[in-house]
Amino acid sequence: MSKEMNFDVTVIGGGPAGLAAALEAHKAGGEVLLVERENRLGGILKQCIHDGFGLVRYKEKLTGPEYAQRFIEEFESAGIESMLSTFVTDISRNSNSNSGFTIKAVCSKGVETVNTGAIIFATGCRERTARQVFIHGTRPAGIFTAGTAQHLINIQGQMPVKKCVILGSGDIGLIMARRLTLEGAEVEGVYEIQSGPSGLARNVQQCLIDYDIPLHLSHTVTRVFGRDRVEAVEICRVDENKNPLPGTARRVECDGLILSVGLIPENELAESVGVTVNKATGCPTCGENQMTDVPGVFACGNALRVFDLVDYVSASGEAAGRSAMEYLKEVGLHG
Repeated sequence: MSKEMNFDVTVIGGGPAGLAAALEAHKAGGEVLLVERENRLGGILKQCIHDGFGLVRYKEKLTGPEYAQRFIEEFESAGIESMLSTFVTDISRNSNSNSGFTIKAVCSKGVETVNTGAIIFATGCRERTARQVFIHGTRPAGIFTAGTAQHLINIQGQMPVKKCVILGSGDIGLIMARRLTLEGAEVEGVYEIQSGPSGLARNVQQCLIDYDIPLHLSHTVTRVFGRDRVEAVEICRVDENKNPLPGTARRVECDGLILSVGLIPENELAESVGVTVNKATGCPTCGENQMTDVPGVFACGNALRVFDLVDYVSASGEAAGRSAMEYLKEVGLHG
C-alpha cells in the first residue's frame, strides 16, 4: 500500500465543476487533489461535440471538448495533483470534528489513503431510466438514455437506432434529436408529458424546428413492444394531472426509444458521509457558501443542483473552491 497523502482540499469529480473548484482552491493557496473515476478529465463535456458552451464565460460558442480543454490546460499548468481512473470507496470523518477526513480510494496502484481538510463533491448527475418513469411492456434492446445514445455516436462511433421516438424534451434529448437526424436516423417525434418544452428555447428552435422534427406536448410513452429489439411504442395524450387519456393511444413503429426524462444529482457518496439529501430532488442540503450540513463538505455543479448552462456549473465550482479554503482558515486547518 502506498504511503498516506495529505491535502487541504480533495475534489471528487473531474468534470467542469470539479476542474473549476480545484483551480479556485489552488489559487486561494490550498494543496489540492482532484479524484476522477475516468481516465480523462472533462466529464460529460468530452462527448458533447455540439456548440453553445461558453457563451456567458467566454462570449463565444465552443464545443464541449473545447470548453473543457481550456480548464484542463489551466489545471495542468497549475501543477495540481490528480488521480485518474480512481474510485472513492470510503470516506470517514476524523475523531476531532475539525480535523478533516480520511478517504480510501482504489486506483491502478491499489488502495490509496488520503487525509484532507475539506471535500468538494463535483460528482455531476445521472439520467433517469425507463423504469424510473414507469413505462410498461417488455424489456427489449433499443431503449437508451439520451446521454448513452450520445456516447455511442460521438465517442464510440456506433449508430444505436434507425428510427426512434424520443421521450422528454430536456436539452440533451433535443440535441440528440438533431444529432440522430444528421447521422441518418429518422426521429418520428419528441414527446413531452408537460404542457411546455423543458429544454432551452434555442434548442427547441435549432434542434427541432430547423429540422422539421415534431414536438408533441402533453403526450407520453405508455408501453414498449418487442421481444429481442424494440418494435414499437404506444403513445398517449395526457390530462392536466399527467394521466393518460382513454382512447388516445396510438402505436408508433420504431426500433428505438431515447429517454430524456430528467437528471438526478449523484450524491450517494455524499450521503455516506452524512450529508442530508432531499429524496425528491437528489440535491444536498447546503448553505449559501455551498457547504453541506456536514462541516467541511461542499457540493458544486450538477451534484448541487442541475444547471442549464455549463458556464454556471463552472461558477458554482469556483464558489465551492473559495468557500472550502475560507472554511479551512476559519477552523485553523490552513494558515
